[in-house]
Amino acid sequence: MSGVDQAKAAEAFIALEADLLDHAEYQQWLDLWDDGGLYIIPIGEGDDFEDRLNYAYDDAAMRRMRVARLTSGQSMSANEAARTVRVTGRYRLLDSSADDVVNIRCAQTLTEYRRETLRTYAANVTFVLKPCDDGFRIQKKVVRLINSDGALAGLTYLL
Repeated sequence: MSGVDQAKAAEAFIALEADLLDHAEYQQWLDLWDDGGLYIIPIGEGDDFEDRLNYAYDDAAMRRMRVARLTSGQSMSANEAARTVRVTGRYRLLDSSADDVVNIRCAQTLTEYRRETLRTYAANVTFVLKPCDDGFRIQKKVVRLINSDGALAGLTYLL
């Protein structure tokens, strides 16, 4: 697959991921992940995620627990669940190797409606995607909120 075709396929995959999250199709979202994949929402700048505070640093087990909390009806994040709309764009293919991984970055705006309040979050999101027979699997997703080191309302859903 050419770099252009790979980039278009990655863009479609990222749009699918956003749609699954916005429609609370969490099991299908979990199926998009590589078993060793990491979901990271860092606080502040930098790339040393393991040795710093993050809003999220989720491996497969933590992603499953997060989804269980969101769908259980027993947690604050499940009560009065937020309705969300994600819009992604400004895609940039950072690196790709047909047999290895696709590194792609995009902008994301997430609008949340919860408890009669509308909030908007903006982020640069980097994906490391592993090609597979039916598309891709997410090896790493890093959501860099532009105000991650500021005061944020409770993030009760997946970015």
